[in-house]
Amino acid sequence: MYLFSRINHLRVRSEQIKIPINEQNLIINLAKKILNSPLKILAIDFDKTLIDDDSGSSMSFENIYIRNQFFWLIKHIIQHKWICITSFNENTPTTFNENLEQISSSSHFITELILDIRQSSKREAERIGSYVTQFVTYIEPFVQHTIDYVSCMTHTREKCLILEQVKTIVETSLQLIMGTKESSGNIKNIQWHKIVDDNSELLTKSIHKLVHTLEDQSSSIGIMSGLSENIRKLISTLDTTMLTNQGYFVDYQTCMVEILRQMARTTQEILTQTNHTDNIRHLVNQLTREYNELINATYGAIGTAITNDLATRIKSVVTDLGLICIELIEKLGLYQQNIHDQNLKYHVENLCQKVIEKISYVLAALQASARGTQACINAASTVSGIIADLDTTILFATAGTLNSEHDDETFADHREAILKTAKALVEDTKTLVAGAASSQEQLASAAQAAVRTITKLAEVVKLGAASLGADDGEAQVMLINSVKDVALALNNLINVTKSASGKNIDDPEMQKLKESAKIMVTNVTSLLRTVKSVEDEAQRGTNALEATIESIAQELRMFNNGQIPTNQTTPEELIRVTKQITIATAKAVAAGQSCRQDDIIAAANLGRKTVSDFLFICKASAYINDDKILQQRTLDSGKLCIKYYKELLETIHILIQKSSNETKQKLLNYSRMIAQSTQELVQCAKQLKGADLIDPDDPTYIAENELFNAAQSIESAAKKLSILKPRRKPKEINENLNFDEQILEAAKSIMNAAGALINAATSAQKELASQGKLSTKSTLEEDGQWSQGLISAARYVASACHVLCDAANGLVQGYGTEEKLISSAKQVSSNTAALLVACKVKADFMSQSMARLQTAGNAVKRATDALVRSAQRAVEMQQEDKYFEVSMRVVPGIAQEIKCKEVILTKERELDEARNRLKAIRLAKYGHNEQDSNEST
Repeated sequence: MYLFSRINHLRVRSEQIKIPINEQNLIINLAKKILNSPLKILAIDFDKTLIDDDSGSSMSFENIYIRNQFFWLIKHIIQHKWICITSFNENTPTTFNENLEQISSSSHFITELILDIRQSSKREAERIGSYVTQFVTYIEPFVQHTIDYVSCMTHTREKCLILEQVKTIVETSLQLIMGTKESSGNIKNIQWHKIVDDNSELLTKSIHKLVHTLEDQSSSIGIMSGLSENIRKLISTLDTTMLTNQGYFVDYQTCMVEILRQMARTTQEILTQTNHTDNIRHLVNQLTREYNELINATYGAIGTAITNDLATRIKSVVTDLGLICIELIEKLGLYQQNIHDQNLKYHVENLCQKVIEKISYVLAALQASARGTQACINAASTVSGIIADLDTTILFATAGTLNSEHDDETFADHREAILKTAKALVEDTKTLVAGAASSQEQLASAAQAAVRTITKLAEVVKLGAASLGADDGEAQVMLINSVKDVALALNNLINVTKSASGKNIDDPEMQKLKESAKIMVTNVTSLLRTVKSVEDEAQRGTNALEATIESIAQELRMFNNGQIPTNQTTPEELIRVTKQITIATAKAVAAGQSCRQDDIIAAANLGRKTVSDFLFICKASAYINDDKILQQRTLDSGKLCIKYYKELLETIHILIQKSSNETKQKLLNYSRMIAQSTQELVQCAKQLKGADLIDPDDPTYIAENELFNAAQSIESAAKKLSILKPRRKPKEINENLNFDEQILEAAKSIMNAAGALINAATSAQKELASQGKLSTKSTLEEDGQWSQGLISAARYVASACHVLCDAANGLVQGYGTEEKLISSAKQVSSNTAALLVACKVKADFMSQSMARLQTAGNAVKRATDALVRSAQRAVEMQQEDKYFEVSMRVVPGIAQEIKCKEVILTKERELDEARNRLKAIRLAKYGHNEQDSNEST
């Protein structure tokens, strides 16, 4: 009844504000559609659930809140649709500025409550009611202020964009609450936990997307004051928001450090873009958004701080940073009005320097508060620099220019130093892992010691590699790669240790710490083995291969971690690395065939570098397109390619131990599979590129390609028919061709005619494209539907021709039937008619291509009719030859009658079954159970 009353309210309200009668009807019809939509069913089902549950629930949120929330959601969905359709707006007392402030403020609380609801739905049933009630309290003004904001706008398209985002938020909110109710705080209800997690993430992303859209709108019309007021509101929330004590300080610290570094980069970019007002608006908007994220992380950092002094200091420095950001934004707003004012420009540059200074104060506060985790952050940065330096050294070694400064120096002079330093690093690693459960001072000391040791190890390994001489470049690369693997493992170990610091032993981060420590030990062991065998020419190729296989396995684990890369590359880069992996594959196959140690070490070194670049670029390029299916397809193809390459190297390792022809054959098989996967990646790259390359999904391109394939298919069937010979018969009539020869000749005629038909259809399609009747970039569905019809018709013609070929073959070989041949020929004729119709949809009936198409279609029809007539005559002749003797005796006569009735019943049952099968096939093909009025007999 409530929903019906809302529709009546809509009708009355529409009359009051004097909306035209046609628009009133449109609004009411829309409301009725919503009422009859699945939302209504969900409402009734939800309400019934609440009534049935009157005995009380373990959850503490009450039925009245859920019911009110649901109807509130329905009401606002109707309101959104109403505004979007009518595009009218009443005078509102609020402004862009005020509404944006309220929206931004509400969004902070809502995102916090989403996290609370998400956690309470899994294990804290007693808190669900309170969190849901607060959620309803904040979501209503959030939506209302968004609607008020939209009412101040003038552009309909922008209105619809924002209202559609609000609609998504409302619907996702409902799904989140429904999932929370089903989860009920039950820790074992894992199925509903996943639903709650998915809806929580989707809702948070939708809210952030909406806020970003509104901020971009505000920036585009020059409302700098709105952004500065937004920061003021954010600062005030540090005093009013109930701070959370959930989570760990180290996580908030890491998040804040990353945000602060990004804010510093944004501020530096503002300094370089002062003469470009459009860029400044974008950067100011970005700076405000980053400060928003910083405030959200600050809530957790203050709530989880070890001491009150620490919390107070963090709050103070973050507030100071916000205030100086406000000054900068306001000054930029003035500067936009007069970009030639050098005095204003000087103030802007001065304020940018102050913002960077305040950022350093926040970083210092975080560092002083948690010295151990900050030391880990600094250590990880240092190790990243070491890795980059080792990459540079590898380039020198590859170029043959890595030489020792002393001519008489040998690798033996450095072997002991390398082994000693590597063993010291193992001890430092143990201390670092133990530091995760120790004090901040101990963790800081362990991180700093590990950095010192890896720095020394990298230096002594570089000296050892140089002592090998530039003539032995592959051995140099192998040795440096080994220490690079150790540095990568240490970098990962430091990051995991930082995340695991202070957490319980059962926390998932602790399990990651154990796995990371194992990888670290594995890589150090591999380094020791490489150092001992680097001068052993009979063994170092094998060691290099083993190290490369392990390195690829680690690269694949990182590739599958689900993290979205911060950097993006171009599709051209993806195509380039596919060529590199092809070269690496060829070199690996050649090394496997020769089994020479020099070839193997060269292939292993090349493969390691190629795989690393390949996976990085594959992942980075996959996310330049918003198409989720294309993203996953690109990632899967890349992962499959490297999986095959890793198995190829493992096969080479087996060949080294025991060579066999069977194992060598596997090399070629893996090579083919890698080639196929790279071709798939190239196709993905073309789709990622978009309009600049030929789009494989373009309707006209697909139609032309499918017609070409159909022509090739029919040509193949025709060749197959040409080699068939009629079966031998004991008696033949010399005056006429026998039946089998007639069948073959008729079938060949059909194939030739069908081939001409497909060629004519291809010409017609090309003519339409050249005349501009098909738009390759059209966003409408008409061309796509036409192309799909043409594609399907071409495929059906080719398929029917193959079936006809098989039927003719079966008949002349003695195991087919005339009925199947007749049915196949009729199917060719039917599909030909469908192809003609598909081609005529957009064609010019007076064109030469259509005349050729019609002539080819008539030729197919004549050929199929001739084949059907020949087959039917054969059937009639066989029926005339049949002779049935009727017994005049009583008992045998009754037996014959019973036998005939049995055959009739059997055939009738088979006929019914055949009709049912045909009906099921048509139902699956066309999606509805139509009357088979056109059914062929």
